[in-house]
Formats: sequence, structure tokens, C-alpha cells
Amino acid sequence: MRFHIISAAVLCAAAGALVGCDPDTTGHARPGSTPTTSATPATGAKETTDDKPTEAERKAVPDFVGMGLQSAQDAAQAAGFYALTSHDALGRDRLQVFDRNWKVCGQNYEAGKTIPTSTRLDFAAVKLAESCPAKDEKAPEAAQGTMPDFGGKSVKAARASLDPSTSLTVNDASGSDRWILVESNWKVCTQSPSTGTALKGQPVTLKAVKFDETCP
Repeated sequence: MRFHIISAAVLCAAAGALVGCDPDTTGHARPGSTPTTSATPATGAKETTDDKPTEAERKAVPDFVGMGLQSAQDAAQAAGFYALTSHDALGRDRLQVFDRNWKVCGQNYEAGKTIPTSTRLDFAAVKLAESCPAKDEKAPEAAQGTMPDFGGKSVKAARASLDPSTSLTVNDASGSDRWILVESNWKVCTQSPSTGTALKGQPVTLKAVKFDETCP
């Protein structure tokens, strides 16, 4: 009996409508091969703005002057302002540890001004028993190579203005040789070196009395 050899091409032609002969076209990968995906981005996709930052909301600043510091902070947050800070309006560099013991004398943005709610509000404050100054007394700025004028400033503010490495001596100007424990309660009467002197690491000496006292 004579056998006929049927070519692979004929077999493929016979099964053409049912199954493709190339294994890669069947949707199944060859053993040991790795399927690939197209790197071409989809076309026609619309750009979304969900991840784009939005402009901060803007509101008018309320009037906080005359309010207790804690009440002012609560009112500011209720109005949408959460970036808050405060400072000693008398320039004594005291910290507002117990906000209810302080009152607001001024604010860095006037009432009615429209600003982004992300803006930092700064309250100038004094203790409840104190009177607000005619103007906000800022603590001395950092000494930039020359001796600042510390006259009438708190010892604490003067110390903060000097380089931390400065050798500083503070004496009681009254001659009573009292201990100067809470430096924010003492004001500078005299200083050495004098105002304007170039600072080159030399020691600094201050003489001070309490704020309710008169310099000799």
C-alpha cells in the first residue's frame, strides 16, 4: 500500500477556518516565552484636573483687637484661618504659654482685608493686666556684627539677639545684687560694649532692673 505524505500547508489549509497555524496568533504564548503588551498610549483620553492644585480660598480678616488671645485664635479658626502665631507686643520676648492670660493689641493684617486663608496671622499681645503700647515693640533683631542698642529691652530679648556663643554677664543695676532669674522681667539699663561697637567675640555685660523700676 502506498502512503501519501500530506504537507503541513495542506493541513493548515484544511483547518484554516477553525484554528490559525501560527501559535502566536492563538492568544496563548509559546512555552518559555513572555507575553508582550503594546507601549502605545491610548488615544482620545481626556485630561483630568482632579490632581491639579486649586487656588486657596480667600476671606476677609476679622477684627481681633481687644479680644483675649485664646478667643481670637478660636475666632480665626472658625473663620477658616488656621496658620496662627503670636508675639509679645512689648518686645520682651515672652512666650504666650497660657493664651487666656493674654489679650490682642494688634494683628499683622488689618480687619476687612481679603487674603488667602492659608496666610499666617500674627497677633501682638500683652498680659491682661498690662496696657497695649502705642506701637508694636519688636524684639531686637539678631546682631549682625555690631552691638545693638539694648536700652529698655528685656534681658531675654538681648540675649536672644546675640550670637549663642557670646560670653554674657548680667548684673543688677540697683546695686542690690539680686538674682536675675526670669530675664523677660528685667530691662537693660547699660551695656558694654556700647551700641555700634564691632562684635568680634568679646564678652558682653548688661546691667538691668525690673520693668517696674527706674534705671539708676
